[in-house]
Amino acid sequence: MTIRKWLKFFSTALLIGAVTTIITSFFVQTDAYTPYLDPFDLWNITGALFWFLGWGLVYSVISQMGFFAYLTIHQFGRGFFGFFWKHVQILLILIVLFDLVYFRYTRADDPGNIWSYILVAALLLIYSYAVAKVKAKDSHPRAFLPALFFMVVVTSVEWIPALREGSYEWVMLMVVPLLACNTYQVLTLHRIVGFNEGPSEKEKN
Repeated sequence: MTIRKWLKFFSTALLIGAVTTIITSFFVQTDAYTPYLDPFDLWNITGALFWFLGWGLVYSVISQMGFFAYLTIHQFGRGFFGFFWKHVQILLILIVLFDLVYFRYTRADDPGNIWSYILVAALLLIYSYAVAKVKAKDSHPRAFLPALFFMVVVTSVEWIPALREGSYEWVMLMVVPLLACNTYQVLTLHRIVGFNEGPSEKEKN
């Protein structure tokens, strides 16, 4: 990847993080805007927008750090575990999904209904599965599991600060840009670098 391509990749991810965070804030952080709507206070509304824009840039950087860390871990895992690396990835996916439900529920001060935790994990898995299917179709079938691993495990690790906070608003405010940035990165990188996981079935035949 050339410097020019990397800068475009990096800046696009920053933009995605900023825009999705601002849009999400309209739905989950309405209190940051409503006091300034009547009477209309442009100065304070602009300040709120810049506040969430800043958080969006931070989330994007976290996402990109996680992505490039994952690329390193993936290469290490393939070299160290060999054939068993795919089994390790499946195991880690299951552990993370279990953690998103059981440990968050048992450690919460006011856990409420466990089904809300199950729903969060299920939605993350469904979305990640859809992204991984697109990745596999767009590059190579072997890219499915690594993409699923990245979207579930790495996103969850990046999400930890908001999960520890426990506030619904901050949980949603962080996960939406993380998923958006991670989706962009995992579906775009192979197009930029021209990388393919391996020969296609047609080429084998």
